[in-house]
Amino acid sequence: MEIFKDPEKVRYFINSYFIAFVVVVLTIIVSILAAYSFSRFDYPGKKIVNTLIVSVQAVPPIVLLIPYLSLIVTFKLHNTYGALILTYMLLTLSYAIIMLTGYFNTLPKELDEAVMIDGGSRFRALWQILVPLATPGLLAVGMYTFMLSWNEYLFALALTKTNDVRTVPVGISLLMGQHAYEWNQMMAMSVLGSLPILVLFLFFQRYFVAGMTSGAVKH
Repeated sequence: MEIFKDPEKVRYFINSYFIAFVVVVLTIIVSILAAYSFSRFDYPGKKIVNTLIVSVQAVPPIVLLIPYLSLIVTFKLHNTYGALILTYMLLTLSYAIIMLTGYFNTLPKELDEAVMIDGGSRFRALWQILVPLATPGLLAVGMYTFMLSWNEYLFALALTKTNDVRTVPVGISLLMGQHAYEWNQMMAMSVLGSLPILVLFLFFQRYFVAGMTSGAVKH
């Protein structure tokens, strides 16, 4: 295919895969720690923090684009992987924390206590007992995070300016010229860009649905 003969277009896919993978890993790690804290501990300000996390979901990301872009430029992160990774983490963390908190709430606290009675730590109870049991929730969070990181266009367009960092959605938009559209390449890249999402959903749809319902309904 012509797509794979063009180094720039191949670079778009490499960038998208790399950014999405890093965002998924970091989001899952941070959300696990935060969700466990909200699920198992009571401390001053917990309700306020919970309210702030939930309220983030109500703010349309486009409202934050201009001030956020100014902040990224100020810290000299413009046109870097770090800018996109940080952005996508900010867009996904609130959802991931809310969902995993609900999922951890379905797991009895006696599991933690049993590990600690045997001489283990809370850290061991979390990573060796609770995290494996929360696999459906983690897969649901991972799929959501991957889909957002892979498909996001607006911030990727604003925060990048060279093909070394641009992602697939931005690459597709660049095929639309002033006087002509590269329809064949646009369609080819669109299909190839949709395949990762389709494959993920086909293989993990059972866990995705189970994680979504358990994290959202049970408390």
